[in-house]
Amino acid sequence: MSESTLAKLTTWLVEPLAADVSQSIERLRRADDVQHVAVMPDVHLSREVCIGAVVATDELVYPAAVGSDIGCGMAAVPLDVEAALLDSEHAAALVLRQLYERVPGNKHPQPRDLPDCLRKEQLSDQRLTKVAQRDGRVQLGTLGRGNHFLEFQSDESGQLWLMLHSGSRGIGQAISQHHLAAKSTNTQLFALRASGDAGLRYLADVAWARRYAAENRLAMLRAVEDIMQRLFGVSTCWDDLVHCDHNFVQREDHEGRQLIVHRKGAQLARDGEPGIVPGSMGASSFHTSGRGCAESLYSCSHGAGRRLSRSEARRRVSGREFQRQVGRLWFDHRRAAKLVDEAPAAYKDIHQVMRAQRDLLRIERELQPVLNYKAV
Repeated sequence: MSESTLAKLTTWLVEPLAADVSQSIERLRRADDVQHVAVMPDVHLSREVCIGAVVATDELVYPAAVGSDIGCGMAAVPLDVEAALLDSEHAAALVLRQLYERVPGNKHPQPRDLPDCLRKEQLSDQRLTKVAQRDGRVQLGTLGRGNHFLEFQSDESGQLWLMLHSGSRGIGQAISQHHLAAKSTNTQLFALRASGDAGLRYLADVAWARRYAAENRLAMLRAVEDIMQRLFGVSTCWDDLVHCDHNFVQREDHEGRQLIVHRKGAQLARDGEPGIVPGSMGASSFHTSGRGCAESLYSCSHGAGRRLSRSEARRRVSGREFQRQVGRLWFDHRRAAKLVDEAPAAYKDIHQVMRAQRDLLRIERELQPVLNYKAV
């Protein structure tokens, strides 16, 4: 297939693409009905479709171009207090202890009622409904593992912010697996026709999972609000909430043309669109607004992006080296050895990533980490 017959490719890169990433993107460009692929500066290898890829089609939906953590995203909200509140080890330990109790990594001891917005809409299959009732109710308001985290941060004025990264938990994975069950063993990327019954069911389930993921993040924010109120009498400034996601597919208008846009590890960045680009543990994070760059399919990166695989990071980074890399960041030091695959060295330099996409977004606020909580 000649370059002229491949899907359009636009890139914003920190460094040249690795050979395996380049091969994955070229495969994507050859896939049926793919019209445009935009590659973000945090791009890195993942199963079938790279994280940090934005894919536009006319008629087909590619579940692999969304991924299994449907609706995964970020939320940030300021607290009415200075970040110096958490300067002491005693205060940090109090908060961490409460986070373990109120924001578990996997599930709550007792099921919770799903919000009205989730109960009113039915999933496409009774088996998915059972998962939502069984797992969705105990996982609502839980963080998850891997690169999901909750972090207290300080902005340029010294105000304390709360930021977290999480998604649709087990129900998002169940939805993805359910719709991929019809996939054959051939080497072609699996696709659904968006206007067909299977495609419509998938798109409806994706919309449900996005709502669940958003409610999951809000439930955690409310739990932390309660923690900070009870421990320190601190209030939360909800009017300044920033909330966005980066694993989804939806129909969008692009220069007068209706396209189906998939984002896997990329967030919407229309002109003025608020967003969050986190760094690695110990690094800066950024609140942003989009510039509305059409060549990027109105997208930007969702973070720094991995430089080392998890297995490679575990080989290279010791628990002691991990602690050195994160510096004065408060975290549970007992778990350092289990966090080495999240070491700053395993990720790209967030400042380089932001420079590489300066025509995609504006930086509204830079924040420094104060306390980080991860479930392992």
